Amino acid sequence: MKKRLLVTTATLCGLATLSGCGLIPVKPSNEIDPPKTVTYRSDQPSKEVQAGKVQEQTAKRELYLIDRNGYVVPQTFQLPKSTSLAKQALEYLVKDGPVTDQLPNGFQAVLPPNTEVLGVETQKDGTVIADFSSEFKQYHDEDELKVFQAVTWTLTQFENVKKVKIRVNGKNLTAMPINKAQIGEGLTRQDGINFDKGDIVDVMNSRPVTLYYVSQDEMGETYYVPVTRRISNAEKDSYTAIVNELVKGPSEYSELVSDFGSDTKLVAEPKYQNGKLTLNFNEGIYGNIAKNMINDDVLQPLVLSLTEQKGVTSIEIQVDGKLTALNQQGKPLSQPVSRPKDVNTKEL
Repeated sequence: MKKRLLVTTATLCGLATLSGCGLIPVKPSNEIDPPKTVTYRSDQPSKEVQAGKVQEQTAKRELYLIDRNGYVVPQTFQLPKSTSLAKQALEYLVKDGPVTDQLPNGFQAVLPPNTEVLGVETQKDGTVIADFSSEFKQYHDEDELKVFQAVTWTLTQFENVKKVKIRVNGKNLTAMPINKAQIGEGLTRQDGINFDKGDIVDVMNSRPVTLYYVSQDEMGETYYVPVTRRISNAEKDSYTAIVNELVKGPSEYSELVSDFGSDTKLVAEPKYQNGKLTLNFNEGIYGNIAKNMINDDVLQPLVLSLTEQKGVTSIEIQVDGKLTALNQQGKPLSQPVSRPKDVNTKEL
């Protein structure tokens, strides 16, 4: 039996409110390490400060942490602005490090305590080399994949990072230290996260896709978990296959859920043009809430999952060929819905 999320509309709206044609309106981050420019503030208070509105010098960053079920999950924080964004993000992955007091309920950092980030080197081809101290090797064997997934996905949030290599004390790792998980020439998002083979046993005749399912923290707030599942190469259209996997839902042995109704279907082949993917659903996409409304825990996993596909930046949602759907807040989905830059946002 497919698991579905049973929460109130108020709770569903708790984490990420859809607005306009984007899920979460934010500015993109195009650089890892911006120019080291020093800005001096005037002694004269600004108008905002004079009005009692002190604006913190912060920027949004995704940190891949471990939730209470052992999944590697993005959580977006407002971090202090830094001249080395990649190095700072890795430092916030260290247990007992700067993220400790701000961890969401049930979450923990992934890198062993006292791990130091010795340096982050960016190469012209989009490869980033992260150099750690020897404490990096002191993780538990069951956490090995979580460690390199968290490092890889945290660093590849930056648009100019395509691949991640790992060093310890200046020496390149081609395999992880304990269970020897292969790193090879570097890791990318295509290497996957939170692996779930599903029903596929023939690895050679299948390919990976990353899907987003729903989970809840200890306070009952929802968040979105990326899961890499293999689909058969007989499925020629990855977009349709992804929609079908979302409707099918997560493994029954997982702690994740799907809020897609089992009668949700595409009534036409997806169409891709210039970054926009058009999907035409039947009325099953509305689920059990008010007529013409698509709830957040259907819309966001759909957009997050499909925009993991190369070149897809937004999703246009039609129902029986018409742009009549509303989001959970009652706003028309008449424009394509873009991928949020920041997932599962938390304020520090």
